[in-house]
Amino acid sequence: MSHFSTRRTAMRYALLVAPLAVGLTSCGGDGGDPLAASPYDAAGDVSYSLADGGKVDPNKPLEITAKDDDRITDVTATDAAGRYVRGELSPDGIRWHSTAPLAAGAHYTVRVSTEDGAGRPGRETVGFDTKASDSLLRVTFGPDAGTYGVGQPVTAMLTVPVKDPAARAMVEQNLQVTASPEAAVGSWYWVDDRTLHYRPETFWPANAKIEVRSTLDGVRIKDSLHGGASKPLTLTTGDRVEAITDAGSHEMTFKRNGSVVRTIPVTTGKPGFSTRNGVKVVLGKESFVRMQSESIGIAAGSSEGYDLPVYWATRVTWSGEYVHAAPWSEGSQGVDNVSHGCTGMSTENAHWFFDQVRMGDVVQVVNSAGSTMTPFDNGFGDWNLNWSDWKKGSALGKAGKAAAVQNTAAPARLRPEV
Repeated sequence: MSHFSTRRTAMRYALLVAPLAVGLTSCGGDGGDPLAASPYDAAGDVSYSLADGGKVDPNKPLEITAKDDDRITDVTATDAAGRYVRGELSPDGIRWHSTAPLAAGAHYTVRVSTEDGAGRPGRETVGFDTKASDSLLRVTFGPDAGTYGVGQPVTAMLTVPVKDPAARAMVEQNLQVTASPEAAVGSWYWVDDRTLHYRPETFWPANAKIEVRSTLDGVRIKDSLHGGASKPLTLTTGDRVEAITDAGSHEMTFKRNGSVVRTIPVTTGKPGFSTRNGVKVVLGKESFVRMQSESIGIAAGSSEGYDLPVYWATRVTWSGEYVHAAPWSEGSQGVDNVSHGCTGMSTENAHWFFDQVRMGDVVQVVNSAGSTMTPFDNGFGDWNLNWSDWKKGSALGKAGKAAAVQNTAAPARLRPEV
């Protein structure tokens, strides 16, 4: 190396300490090249681990090797989206190799800067394509685009199960949720190997825009599994609507944006059929539903049997808990709990409630003898996990990081509880 000048040698080793900060040297174009304004064409001075005329295996590193007396001084590899590939240059400048996985089914541009035995700088640019992955993980976000209440979790369903902790972390950090104009710190929770839920620490801001997207396309998740393209989702929230039923005082307090709008006399589940405590969200609305006791295992001819036409029914669990009109129990509303688990009220109040709420609005029950609503297997009980426990469901393992949680699908048969 005695034929190199001290200036060129110092410059080359300065470049070697951070080979992929090299993207910074190209921001000003060729005129900003630290070695020369017009580098020579270095074609043929370096070799690449690229298949002749074919596509590159994304599971193998890209390698670039200098020939003869040449040295590599700089390598910049980017995909079509402008994402850089991390890499490492050997101390002698002879070999560079990628240190991060390549994306599947992507086009890459590689710019190599060299220096020949006389210290003259060279430059070569090549392009190549990687093979598409045989296995792609795609994400379907939920719910459907639209306007929801502030209690609606975001869900992510994966086409491929993911069990490995590192692979889960890779998936999770590529599922992005933003809320505007007011930010909402939230986290994903892994409910199972294919399902995640996302919720903020507290409810979503009212009248917000929530945007959800995946950046997994082409990303290597584990072994030969890569991410595929997924459709983004945009939701909006309406007013902050909370309906809080006190089973002890037999009264519902209906609030909008923190202000009490109406108090409603109600009846909830009687002993043996106590209504679930905790936070639920509206799952759907049915202006009419026929409720039969056989659907929850009560014989029609028994003393607890029933077969009733029910109007203005707002569903809060998949197993059949509703807020609905119960004209047969008006004498007990505000006084006693006589239902089989639902929250019953007058026809006029049930119709009013039905018209006021939308999917995702918060319906909470307190002071019932029943158990607490479970988080994931009977609707959206996500809010019944405290924030500390919720964050434990994240694969990222750090407070404040996004976490993923499972979406709970409705069972094939929906069973009413009156």
